[in-house]
Amino acid sequence: MTAAATVEPQAQQYSLGHLTIIDTPTPELVRIAARTGYDFVSPRLICDGLPGMDHSLARNPALLRATRAALAETGLPVHDIELARIADDVDPGSYEPELAVGAEIGARHVLSSIWSSDRGYTVDAFGRLCRLAAQYGLTVNLEWLALGTVTTMADAVDVLRQVDEPNARLMIDLHHFHRSHESVDDLATLPREWFEFVQICDAPGEIPAERDEMARIIRAGRNYLGEGGTDPAAVLRALPPMVYSVEIPSAPDEARFGAEGHARRCLETSRAYLARAGVTQREATR
Repeated sequence: MTAAATVEPQAQQYSLGHLTIIDTPTPELVRIAARTGYDFVSPRLICDGLPGMDHSLARNPALLRATRAALAETGLPVHDIELARIADDVDPGSYEPELAVGAEIGARHVLSSIWSSDRGYTVDAFGRLCRLAAQYGLTVNLEWLALGTVTTMADAVDVLRQVDEPNARLMIDLHHFHRSHESVDDLATLPREWFEFVQICDAPGEIPAERDEMARIIRAGRNYLGEGGTDPAAVLRALPPMVYSVEIPSAPDEARFGAEGHARRCLETSRAYLARAGVTQREATR
């Protein structure tokens, strides 16, 4: 007679998202994540069209060698890479070098967002990205956000259903969930297999109308969990077990504590907040 499966608690796993300390070169990002206790690292390898430093590894052999050395030295796994934008002036095929490098260094997922208002093009291009990523064993995780053209969860879900690729996923950023006035109840209507990871943060409760102020908060004005005006715990309770990618860019906190100190506080405050809220454990079946 086969013994019944048992369910026992497992420590929540965290990845350090590059946007948290975006000016940090990738090798040092890896070492900081390892020193401060993260389980994974989520580097930004696809930087075209984004503000800030160019962290491309495919275009910088020296940086790739240094990143490989840091990963080997620390033993820290790569979780996901970003950001494969779907935009009118971008051929998804142009991402192949970074997808190949990402897969080579161990990434399992790639983050994407949509910046084209042409829905027909969007569905075609996102589908092509999914099929390209599948060749490297990667899922493509669609994020909706205020600055793009897919700005609500319903809109992102519509894209995924139209694309209907087996490696297409939905990625929730807690700040954007709050900003677009989403309902936690709606999460129960979505396929659980759509979720691979969630980006966690807190942020001001008031939603600015000005695009520049929204961009500032997204890129440099978020809060540690429990120190903003949103409700991270309510969203996380409604989601299946998955990796929490810490994405808390905060220019004031990084200036105060330094990149490593800020990364450490991001993890410490997240763990403390989630412990208080009772959402620190994932369930694992064996």
